Amino acid sequence: MHTTLISVSELQALSNSVVVIDCSADLTNPAAGRQQFEAQHIAGALFADINTDLATHDPALAVNGGRHPLPHRDHFAHWLSACGIDANTQVVVYDRQAMNFCGRLWWMLKWCGHEAAAVLDGGWQAWLAAGGAVATGPAKPVAAGAFVLREPLAVLKLTADVSAELGKPTLTILDARSSARFKGETEPFDPVAGHIPGALNRPFNSNFTPDGLMKSPAVLRAEFAALLDGREPASVVHHCGSGISAIPNLLAMEVAGLGRPALYAGSWSEWCNTPGLPCVQS
Repeated sequence: MHTTLISVSELQALSNSVVVIDCSADLTNPAAGRQQFEAQHIAGALFADINTDLATHDPALAVNGGRHPLPHRDHFAHWLSACGIDANTQVVVYDRQAMNFCGRLWWMLKWCGHEAAAVLDGGWQAWLAAGGAVATGPAKPVAAGAFVLREPLAVLKLTADVSAELGKPTLTILDARSSARFKGETEPFDPVAGHIPGALNRPFNSNFTPDGLMKSPAVLRAEFAALLDGREPASVVHHCGSGISAIPNLLAMEVAGLGRPALYAGSWSEWCNTPGLPCVQS
């Protein structure tokens, strides 16, 4: 079972009960991800749309607020079944954007109780560089699986949870947005610029080497230790703009052997739109 990262060679060696899903996306162009997939993708892969498959904009189905609300687990389980996923399936996710978007599906699978989910280290670029088999056009139909929800293997924090713990030593908020967005110097998506008081900042792309692979566990462990500066890794709650780019930080902490911290999926887009919650700039 692969549960965090999987290399290209490891994926190529798998034969049975594996489902590969392309999560490529562009937040400024909702159609771009599918267009990229249909232009070229890993042979046999399926496609997950960040806006419609990995989020919901139906308030009746949403677990949280923000720009990319999570769908209820039972609703998402139907989509997983349609992808041919069941309890024995190894799922591998990837994208073209530095493992930014595919982590969302990786985390959602854990949240639904499915541990056999891994992110392709280096993503699409690593697959191409290794001469992996590719295909074009829409995904081919697959036989439906019978995905059964289990107890969550990932911790979801809601706005009420975070606001109740704000300022306490039991909560360390880790913001994955760019430094400029964190400081409030710019804000391309949300109506308020800045960050949650007391939050630490680690842009999600800090986790990767120049060739697009995730840094080694030892390097990640040292970097997180320096950032946390004595704070307990178990106190960390990851967030970003809308619960997507926070995942590379969360995944990196797990790769570093620091556990699987919580995710505040509503993130800044829900926080800054909730009346009465403090927002700061610095």
